[in-house]
Amino acid sequence: MPPEKDLHRSQWIIYTFVLIELVIMAGTVMLAYYFEYTDTFNVHVQGFFCYDNSYTKPYLGPEESSAIPPALLYAVVAGVPTLVITLTESVLFLLQYTSKDLDSREKTIVTGDCCYLNPLVRRTFRFLGVYTFGLFTTDIFVNAGQVVTGNLAPHFLTVCKPNYTALGCQQALRFISHQEACTGNEEDILRARKTFPSKEAALSVYAALYLAMYITCTVKAKGTRLAKPVLSLGLMCLAFLTGINRVAEYRNHWSDVIAGFIIGVAIATFLVVCVVHNFQGKLLLNDNPPQDNLSNAPMINLPRVESPLEKYIASQIWGADRGYMAVEQDYQESHRLR
Repeated sequence: MPPEKDLHRSQWIIYTFVLIELVIMAGTVMLAYYFEYTDTFNVHVQGFFCYDNSYTKPYLGPEESSAIPPALLYAVVAGVPTLVITLTESVLFLLQYTSKDLDSREKTIVTGDCCYLNPLVRRTFRFLGVYTFGLFTTDIFVNAGQVVTGNLAPHFLTVCKPNYTALGCQQALRFISHQEACTGNEEDILRARKTFPSKEAALSVYAALYLAMYITCTVKAKGTRLAKPVLSLGLMCLAFLTGINRVAEYRNHWSDVIAGFIIGVAIATFLVVCVVHNFQGKLLLNDNPPQDNLSNAPMINLPRVESPLEKYIASQIWGADRGYMAVEQDYQESHRLR
């Protein structure tokens, strides 16, 4: 096939893959948007028992009054990994840029022969793109669980304000299942029906684990053997404290937080291990010399070391040869005497 056709074919393959990835990302973002900001998916209405102590905890105000408000959580989850990954990749690239054959080793990359992409840009966009996709995926998983289950928050009856007399709650074991039982604010009631799993716990542990694995797998500098686990465990501790805060403020049950942790850990682990392969893609600089240089390098004769088995086999063969030669000499000698 002529080189021009190969080049044209490589370009179309690249454009096709980029288009598919953009469509998948756009679909993920749109689905997360419909879950988060529209009423396209109706929340399951779960009933409750009259005077149930599990749902009578005090209501400490809207989410904005929390010790970890949503705006702060989303800013940290989106901004900190982006900043850390961008700075780390930039530093690694600048430290290795002194190599003379950087350009020659990076001309042929996964994008084919049709174009050249700077390794700093390629790795940064790859890692951040996968992280962003996982962030929206985690949000979709959490919202889907909340819509399907409709689990009640610990302060549900406080914001629901049911009329127990009209509902006939003379007995505490009476089960109320209709939506019209609540007389409180509709937005607070709807929010109190979406607690399982905890979105804050899932997003925080996903971001912390992804960033911790990135730091552990990517940073190979000397003197970071203790700094990397300290930083990684610190990130995981912050995510754990976020879940504890949700329980302490009576906004989630322990089961909600644990389920959120499991979802975040599972998605982060899958993306790191199966998608970016522990961040061990094509390195900024490959320490191994190119194959072309190896083929032109002079051959070096190294001494051959025989194993004990080879020595034993050789000795047996040599002994058999000597015995055969001795028999042949005796036969020739006897034949000469005759």
